[in-house]
Amino acid sequence: MKEEFRENKMGVMPVKKLIITMSLPMMISMLVQAMYNIVDSIFVSWIDEGALTAVTLAFPLQQLIISIGSGTGVGINALLSKALGEKNFERSDKAANMGIMLIFFSYLLFIILGFTVVSPFIRSQTTDPKIAEYGITYLSIICFLSIGALSQMTMERLLQSTGKTFFSMITQLSGAITNIIFDPIMIFGLFGFPRLGVAGAAYATIFGQVVASCLALFFNIRFNREIHFSFRSIIKPDMYIIRRIYAVGVPSILMMSVGAIMTYTFNRILIAFSSTATAVFGVYFKLQSFFFMPVFGLNNGLIPVMAYNYGARNRDRIKEALRFSIFLAVGIMAAGTLVFQIFPEKLLDLFNASDNMKEIGIAALRIISIHFPVAGASIALGSVFQAFSKPVYSLIISVSRQLVVLLPVAWLLSLTGVVTNIWWSFIIAELVSFLMSAFFYKRIHDRIIVKL
Repeated sequence: MKEEFRENKMGVMPVKKLIITMSLPMMISMLVQAMYNIVDSIFVSWIDEGALTAVTLAFPLQQLIISIGSGTGVGINALLSKALGEKNFERSDKAANMGIMLIFFSYLLFIILGFTVVSPFIRSQTTDPKIAEYGITYLSIICFLSIGALSQMTMERLLQSTGKTFFSMITQLSGAITNIIFDPIMIFGLFGFPRLGVAGAAYATIFGQVVASCLALFFNIRFNREIHFSFRSIIKPDMYIIRRIYAVGVPSILMMSVGAIMTYTFNRILIAFSSTATAVFGVYFKLQSFFFMPVFGLNNGLIPVMAYNYGARNRDRIKEALRFSIFLAVGIMAAGTLVFQIFPEKLLDLFNASDNMKEIGIAALRIISIHFPVAGASIALGSVFQAFSKPVYSLIISVSRQLVVLLPVAWLLSLTGVVTNIWWSFIIAELVSFLMSAFFYKRIHDRIIVKL
């Protein structure tokens, strides 16, 4: 058994091949995830533009679920991969078991939020009763049944932490395909199902997440021999391990939660112009995920490689992995910029866009997409902060980008009375983010990497 750990591919496989092997399955699965997010919004837009706006207004709280699930997973991932690199198998097992326990505490939080926060949250963004009704219905279901999303993210992180990215790809593909299939069935009442409208979109999303989480649990139990589950360990809190998980996880949670605050505030800035402007923002978020999600998949594959080789004190493999990942990330995002520049009208047509929506949306897509390649480099550099247990750097960058720069600049530009001007705030914020990422990377390089 221990010989198998010593021969883990993250320490011996050629780096470029390793990055492709680790990341490609997650990039493909996240590409499908992005596709189902787009398809989900396309089907919702066929109800009417108000439904699309409502889902956009619900998104910040939905982001919070993702933030807590994914941020906790980052903490588990970093601790578990580093423990494997150090050959500390007892600690890696404890990290996995405590991660499962933390799912249920997180779920309790969102049940409470579902009862107390959903309605005032949606109504704080719109006075349109139809949009509010759509949003409350959709978001209540997402919160009350969030166990699917939380368990899926945790189970997939366990697979990724030990290099089982192929199985992670299968689970994400299964969940996404399930969602895509059941979206039209449950929204429009096909094949004898009742017509549920926006509620159907929420139920289809939950169903896909539950399918993916169950499959990921099976793969972990059946094939992930580098970690061992124990019911006794799951129900017996190990506060040292929990603190270590959240030492990395909490800054990551806060960093991603900043995105929820940004989205909420941006929605409020745009709704002052029109609900159509808010719908455009929602469409942009769905479309950009088609390029950002594969880069995040690359990032997810890179983090355990760097964490493992950090534990193994292999400086050269860390540097080579980062250089290659930056090259790939910038290339993917440059392709995204070209697509948004050349085909903005066709992209908006997917969402049944009105002439007014196209007028706002074409300019939005072309302006915002200018920053994509810079964002790709920033995301790749951010993997270093997570792998080296320096998530506070990521938190500082995220807060600075989205709260200190993006929102104030967007608000100032909104005072011009021209909605198109607001989109330039993304470019300004991303340039600041990149400069900060480069600064913090140099600090880690000089203080840690060169000394390995």
